[in-house]
Amino acid sequence: MQHAHAARLAALPLLFLITACGQNQQAAPAAPPPPTVTVGQPVKRNIVDYDEYVGRFVAVDSVEVRARVSGYLDRIHFTDGQMVKQGDLLFTIDRRPFQTTLEQAKANLAQARANLAFAESDLARGAQLVREKTITEQTFDQRTQAKKVAEASVAAQEAAVKQASLDLEFTELRAPVDGRIGDRRVSPGNLVAGGTGGTPTLLATIVSINPIRFEFTFDEASYLRYERLSGTGKDVTGREGSVVVSLKLIDEQDFGHRGRMDFVDNVIDRSSGTIRGRAVFSNPDGMLTPGMFARIRVPGSPAYDALLLPDTAIGTDQTRKFVYVVDADNTVKQKFVTLGQLEGELRVIKTGIEAGERVIVNGLMRARAGIKVTPQEEGAKPAASGPQAKG
Repeated sequence: MQHAHAARLAALPLLFLITACGQNQQAAPAAPPPPTVTVGQPVKRNIVDYDEYVGRFVAVDSVEVRARVSGYLDRIHFTDGQMVKQGDLLFTIDRRPFQTTLEQAKANLAQARANLAFAESDLARGAQLVREKTITEQTFDQRTQAKKVAEASVAAQEAAVKQASLDLEFTELRAPVDGRIGDRRVSPGNLVAGGTGGTPTLLATIVSINPIRFEFTFDEASYLRYERLSGTGKDVTGREGSVVVSLKLIDEQDFGHRGRMDFVDNVIDRSSGTIRGRAVFSNPDGMLTPGMFARIRVPGSPAYDALLLPDTAIGTDQTRKFVYVVDADNTVKQKFVTLGQLEGELRVIKTGIEAGERVIVNGLMRARAGIKVTPQEEGAKPAASGPQAKG
């Protein structure tokens, strides 16, 4: 009995050692599985690079309505700010003095014509008398001269009638162009100054609305790039109105307005080193107004094939941009890229990646260069999870 008890006491330390080793093996945590990330291949698309500039809308036609004759303003025939058509009556100046002048000019013309008729008949009689030697050649010459004076008087009075008619017509000021008229500058009853000399009274202004122009400036380097591309037959911002441009207003997100380039200036401004460009846009609803700011997008290159990725796939390393690429053995590699413009929700990648590469587009924060990952194709359904262990 004593020997058996001693044997059991000797075996206790070995039992404790085996039990402790088993507990340590059970407590050791299992290695975590590789993180799951979503990968996708770059999208290949034919695109054009665009340059963006800020500019202002200007009216195609802008007219200051001024009086051509002086007089008292009688009536106003429009509402401030309304749309007017070419030929619409806008202002009326008191017509009575001009009507009187016209009637007087017509009376003077009638008198001059009567004098001419008498001079013509007198000359006809003189021609018969000079052949009969009844009057002298000098008297006949005087009658001939009197006829010429009468003819000149008739011409002068006809011109006076035409001028009086014009002055009477100028008492009605009509819209010279279609557009929107501003507010009246003079109220009825005021004396307005007219004529071509001095400073005629400004009565109102009219600006055309449809179509409307957009003016902007771009730098000399861009101008050289555009001209060189145009010289190779790849028209970018030509002057022939064939280049389509787009525009967005200050409260819009997309470049939804379409227009065409119709003018590039012939001189680069010496003080700013920029040159003026102009595009024309349709404006049937009149929303675009002269003086309004907007941003225009101009094609800056010929069309070419490019690779695009979602913006969410692009990371930032201080001043450099990068993407994570998963290679054949599911190892993450970091590649630095050069970015281009945004095309919808995709970003143009100028350099750094190749077509067919698997780029991490979701789960960028769970990846880093050199680790293994579990890639899942973009758009694929997630793998079904196994049965949960019962507690």
